[in-house]
Amino acid sequence: PWDGTSHRSMKHRTMGIGKLAFCCIFLSSTFLSTSKAFSASVPPNAMSSFEPKNGIYDVSKYMKGERPAETKDFVMQQTMLRIKNPKKSLEFYCDVLGFKLVMYREFPQWGFTVYFVAPTDASNIPEGADAQWNYCMNLPGCIELTWNHGSEEEDGKVYNTGNADDTGTSDGEKVKGGFGHLGITVPDVYVACERFKEMGCEFQKSPNSGGMKGLAFLKDPDGYLVEILPQGPMISKAIDCMGVAADGGAGYKDNSK
Repeated sequence: PWDGTSHRSMKHRTMGIGKLAFCCIFLSSTFLSTSKAFSASVPPNAMSSFEPKNGIYDVSKYMKGERPAETKDFVMQQTMLRIKNPKKSLEFYCDVLGFKLVMYREFPQWGFTVYFVAPTDASNIPEGADAQWNYCMNLPGCIELTWNHGSEEEDGKVYNTGNADDTGTSDGEKVKGGFGHLGITVPDVYVACERFKEMGCEFQKSPNSGGMKGLAFLKDPDGYLVEILPQGPMISKAIDCMGVAADGGAGYKDNSK
């Protein structure tokens, strides 16, 4: 949840765990307490062996073996985005992308409200605040939409998206941010994008534009990017929802620049 320290960008991701106190002890006793402890825990040749070969890193070892036993109940539960207008954001994530509001909490004394949305069915959402909290905290892939009260009355965009964005900067220069995008997968990118166009969504990239075919990027009401990817092979069709031909479009574009 919101920590009160900033209000101009996407803030954090969260893992849900069974026992918070145990987690803190586990993390502090391994390598997260200090950078010195981390460097001491890494074999001397570990970093030197992690060198690119022809621009490619060998990361295969991270796909193998068991998870540390202490992390088996960890859940990648949420990514938090600050939003300007909760009505517009909930319409986008629930009506356009098909998510459901699984839980919300209002904090008028601190001037903010949080809404947790996720790709789940309404029948899965329990009744009652406590039951909804427990369900939400164990549900992977939620998005926490944080509304700081009064932001809806500000002019223009309020939050920096991290993608070559000058929103909120003091010098008007664009920021090369670390945050890139959210992402959903769909059975057919081209069919989904036809629907998105009909619903009035703004595209950063239609399926055939750019050098990478068969994927798209939408903008949510605050300008955050949402990537649309296929649930199967990457395929292209002759014409996309914006009338762009499969052999059209420019090359790859780094959205952070």
